Amino acid sequence: MSSDAPSVLDRHAEALDLFAERVHAVRGDQWDAPTPCTDWTVRDLVGHLTTEQLWVPALVRDGATTESVGDSFDGDVLGPDPVASWDTAAAAARAAFREPGALDRTVHLSFGDTDATFYLGQMITDLTVHTWDLSRAIGVDERLPGPLVDFVRGEVEPHAAELEKSGLFAPAVEPPPDADAQTKLLNLMGRRV
Repeated sequence: MSSDAPSVLDRHAEALDLFAERVHAVRGDQWDAPTPCTDWTVRDLVGHLTTEQLWVPALVRDGATTESVGDSFDGDVLGPDPVASWDTAAAAARAAFREPGALDRTVHLSFGDTDATFYLGQMITDLTVHTWDLSRAIGVDERLPGPLVDFVRGEVEPHAAELEKSGLFAPAVEPPPDADAQTKLLNLMGRRV
């Protein structure tokens, strides 16, 4: 990752805050609404991002492996108050990444060991793209901040060919000739804007 640590942490804070803003905008009758993510409701989407945040302290702060954490975060992590569950998990993830020396650590992910800064970039990417998914699902402003879009494009574009092969992303969509940076990013991630 070419960015220096403070700006990466700033982008992470921005992405967390943006997703949190959308989570807080979900109305009570929208939790079962569909999202652009195939087979995911709003609750499923927020649950996915909440689970990702729950992993951060274990992996970044504690040096755990995916095997040692096992199925600790499987199932419904949202409980009766999805917003509070998100807020708690997000605060813990933010704190873990901001601890002194956190970005110098090695993180043990399912595909192997990597540096914490790379992992942080993955988290920013997921938060940003899923903010758009959640925004579309609940009918709020879908615009993403330009610096965040630019950061995520820088993270994703070098690996574009592998995205679909991973099975985690839909095939890329050809952007229109006049597409802006956000549309190009979302199309690359398989979203139809």
